[in-house]
Amino acid sequence: MTDDGRPQAPLMTNTQADRVKDVARLAGRPSRLRRREFLAEGPQAVREALRLHLERRGAGRDDVVVAAYATPEALERHADIAALLARDGAPVLRQATPEVLAAMSSTVTPQGFVAVCRFVDVPLEDVLAAGPRLVAVLVEVRDPGNAGTIIRAADSAGAGAVILTGASVDPYNPKTVRSTVGSLFHLPLVLGVELDGLTDRLKGGGMTVLAADGYGAVNLDDLQDASAARAVGGPLPERAGSEAGAVGPAGTVRLEGPTAWLFGNEAQGLPPAVTADADARVAVPVYGNAESLNVGTAATVCLYASARAQRTG
Repeated sequence: MTDDGRPQAPLMTNTQADRVKDVARLAGRPSRLRRREFLAEGPQAVREALRLHLERRGAGRDDVVVAAYATPEALERHADIAALLARDGAPVLRQATPEVLAAMSSTVTPQGFVAVCRFVDVPLEDVLAAGPRLVAVLVEVRDPGNAGTIIRAADSAGAGAVILTGASVDPYNPKTVRSTVGSLFHLPLVLGVELDGLTDRLKGGGMTVLAADGYGAVNLDDLQDASAARAVGGPLPERAGSEAGAVGPAGTVRLEGPTAWLFGNEAQGLPPAVTADADARVAVPVYGNAESLNVGTAATVCLYASARAQRTG
């Protein structure tokens, strides 16, 4: 019996059991799409999935976690997760050996926790209706690690959503889920958005659309300086907008306003048609000898620049 009086199923020990194979299939995209379920692996991802699950259950909304699996040792190490699993409305918990958890997982060492979760993405219309102040848009970003980094950075910066266009990586890919370190469960996610008309829809939602572009005519430093000057009622720095070119002076692009940042493919960057529709093409300055910044790193810098401006503006 469990602490709350519920019968406890026997420890799972057979790595070839049908249930184990059924969970393991979610490492593949076809099974994920057919079932609209994915894997959360490791204590941090499972913890955040459970928190969202219980929050939604409390609000009368759909469940997030279908089933949770853990080793007895992991439950002892992470008493907070064990407490979440013991609460009313928590999903079914099955205890298993480390070998069974490894057979279920896409990693060799899932750190004692695996959860089967339902897809958590939402329609673009829902995001726009909420009037977000900051949004990250992944345009054909295909590397799972980069996508996960941007989702995590957007969460850390307090963004209202992350949008992925149709040609971007599957965010439910186990590598992407792991690299978000639980942030996948913290903010709205929009998938499969068509590029055609997206910029207009974002602008229609009241957002300035900024394209992160290493060759952009507007310098991110100038935008931050102009925002800081406005925050204290001082004059704009003289250099603000000195290299703005055809997109307008940097002083007219306000980081402190609602903003959608566009981040492009690792190799090709953003399509010209997308950058042409943006309100500005913004470059993150590189002061050393590196050719450029990784898209995940550049996105983090841009999102935090907006977050700071919005909190001081």
